[in-house]
Amino acid sequence: MKKVVVFLVIIIALFGAIWFLNYMQQNEKVEDNPYGKSSLHPETASQLDDPNYQNLILPEALEDKLANNEDVTVYFYSPTCSHCKRTTPIVAPLAEEMGIDLVQFNLLEFEDGWNDYNITETPTIVQYKGGQETARITGFHEEPEFEAWFNENTK
Repeated sequence: MKKVVVFLVIIIALFGAIWFLNYMQQNEKVEDNPYGKSSLHPETASQLDDPNYQNLILPEALEDKLANNEDVTVYFYSPTCSHCKRTTPIVAPLAEEMGIDLVQFNLLEFEDGWNDYNITETPTIVQYKGGQETARITGFHEEPEFEAWFNENTK
C-alpha cells in the first residue's frame, strides 16, 4: 500500500512539474507581446511568431488613423476562426506583394471591435479612405478574388 501511495505522489508531482513548466513557457512567450496585454488567448499566443500575423494594429492606433482621416486597409480576424486560418496565408503575402499596408485587428483580443466597426463575421477586410469606410469583403475567397478586390479598392 505504501508503494502505491509513493508512486501516486511521484506521478502527481511529475504532472505538477510539467504543468508549471508549460505555464512558465506560456507566460514567457506572451511577455512583451505586441498586444500590450499581460495575458493572451492561447490561439493568439500561438500566432506571435507566425510571419503572417506581424502587421498588427491596436484599437487606439486604428481609432487615431480614422480620426485623422487617414486611408487604411484593415483585416479583422479571429485566431479561432477556421476561415481566417485559411484566409490569412493568402491575403498577408498578397498584400505585401501588392505594396498594400494591410493592418490586422485581432477581434479575439479586442472584442469591442465587433461593434465599433460593425463586423458581423470573420474574416472581414475593410477599406477606409479619409477615415470613412468605402468597401469591405467578408469570408473566405480564393486569391484572384482578393487580388481583384485590392486592385479595385486600395489603389
